[in-house]
Amino acid sequence: MSPSKNPRPEPASSAPKQGSARRAAGQPAAERGPGGPAGQPTGRAVDSSRPQIRPKAEGWKQPMDAEGRPKLQFAQPKVKQPPQHLADMTLDERIAKAKELGISGFRAKQLSVHYFRHYTADPDQMTDLPAETREQLVEEFLPPLLTEVRRLKTDDGATIKFLWRLFDGALVESVLMRYRSRITLCISSQCGCGMNCPFCATGQNGLTRNMSSAEIVDQIVQANRAIAAGELDAPNAAEVAEEKDHAALGEETDFAESEESAAAGKSASSSSSAGVGPQRVSNIVFMGMGEPLANYKRVMNAVRRMVDPAPEGLGMSARGITISTVGLVPAIRKLADENLPITFALSLHAPDDELRDQLIPVNSRWKADEAIDAAHHYYKTTGRRVSIEYALIKDMNDHQWRAELLAEKLNARGRGWVHVNPIPLNPTPGSIWTSSEPEVMRAFVNRLEALGVPTTLRDTRGKEIDGACGQLAAAED
Repeated sequence: MSPSKNPRPEPASSAPKQGSARRAAGQPAAERGPGGPAGQPTGRAVDSSRPQIRPKAEGWKQPMDAEGRPKLQFAQPKVKQPPQHLADMTLDERIAKAKELGISGFRAKQLSVHYFRHYTADPDQMTDLPAETREQLVEEFLPPLLTEVRRLKTDDGATIKFLWRLFDGALVESVLMRYRSRITLCISSQCGCGMNCPFCATGQNGLTRNMSSAEIVDQIVQANRAIAAGELDAPNAAEVAEEKDHAALGEETDFAESEESAAAGKSASSSSSAGVGPQRVSNIVFMGMGEPLANYKRVMNAVRRMVDPAPEGLGMSARGITISTVGLVPAIRKLADENLPITFALSLHAPDDELRDQLIPVNSRWKADEAIDAAHHYYKTTGRRVSIEYALIKDMNDHQWRAELLAEKLNARGRGWVHVNPIPLNPTPGSIWTSSEPEVMRAFVNRLEALGVPTTLRDTRGKEIDGACGQLAAAED
């Protein structure tokens, strides 16, 4: 069900009363006036040395709707869909298809073993299949989905960005990263994106189409193939040291665990760091191209292929999968009912509607408090701690009063349910869209922590190959 077909919910009743968290923390409530420049509330601590910079699209024309607001695309255009692939189907569906073709259902299981366990679609490697039907079986069940156009590797060899061409010529990217104790793959779920966020390179492309479940899964299979071939190096000593101060991409899953599980995870991480680490993708983050919850049905089918035990799927842990969204509220609430212990991340980027309307155009449909309420509902339903993603943008959303407002809103809904995960926006020389200064980032993080909100600054791998968050544009040049 497309989120665009859901009626907008009534404003959430659990939205906090301003100042409640401040009073609970023993601090005086701020006097709330009509607001200062760019929506800054009067009465809050003001950093007068840093004026508010307003967002604006640079180097491209942001599409607008008939009412003059940034245009949103929830439904994909009517385009030809990719051929059905083994990964689109459950094992029972594969067996049924084989029988319809007059082939033993056992052959469908053998193909599944080759694809999900050995990461191959090459008939020459499937010597356990009859030679006379091998080509037909591969053609029927394993049509080519992703063709590698280019790969870029960082100098240390621990990060690889893949550019893929799909069956219809559309281009998408995924990024593979080896950390001390995990291998994370940042995957795409759409060709382009319809959410039209002005600071994201993907959003400038608009939405071409949704990716199929198998196209989503095939990014993982091909990444595992590269790992098995020894093409991903271990992180160097400097990067391992940096992990002590920054959260690795994919570490959202750790934030979602209970205190006992988190402690056990840290112990396991420290012991595994002395070894070679995992030899296949262990963590998935839906933070590549596209808005995952705008492609809900196919994304969830792909997630089930990820967690289904081999040979039905990849046999991954659901706890190692993070789905990130800009705030499609009905779909967030639907995700909470899926009965899968995946980690949920809300890309908030501003706690106030005045700025978030401009940074995240979907905020015109579901406001910041509604999105935070839906995230809190996810926690209450699943028991999984939620991650709040917050790109720190110089002089735009990194002022102290926004850290205070963010803490106020999160604490008003309770304690222990959320972890804030700021990330420096990837710098663009001469642009308003650039990362906050290091001392400003530290002050923002420190303010949140002082107000009782667990906060970890996230690592930004792959900047030099345009593979970090917000940089994926799927360009051949």
